[in-house]
Amino acid sequence: METSFLADIHPKVVHFPIALLTTYSLLEIVGIIFKKEFISKSALLILCLGVVTAFFAVLTGNQAAADFKFWTEESKTLWGEHQTYATYLLWFSVIVCGFRIFVVIKKKFVGFTKYLFILFALMIISLVYQTAMHGGNLVKKHGIGTDIFYPSESE
Repeated sequence: METSFLADIHPKVVHFPIALLTTYSLLEIVGIIFKKEFISKSALLILCLGVVTAFFAVLTGNQAAADFKFWTEESKTLWGEHQTYATYLLWFSVIVCGFRIFVVIKKKFVGFTKYLFILFALMIISLVYQTAMHGGNLVKKHGIGTDIFYPSESE
């Protein structure tokens, strides 16, 4: 059985939004607490990159799930949870990114608004963690995405 190109690259693509969105969150918090404008500007750039890579992770993950044929009730449930967290992470990050760009353009990244982004950053870290844990358990506990279900052509 053969998987599609998008499904095959999901395990490679998925690590970019994990790293970028986690880094964004940490930089956002540090930049705000220590009042470092350069760090805050860097955080915004990394958030934008994280959103783009999260889109590709969701796209390739959905294709990987569509290509997979050996679901059990337990793995289907776990997949549903993983997909839900991934979707929440993607859309929440898109909204935060759009709002962050808006407040910077309008020069409103001050006071309470600035501190609101610490809460957003913590929520993003939480969603990254939940998404990654559920995805990791699909691989670790069920072997999804491994050669267990797709033996090589030579066998």
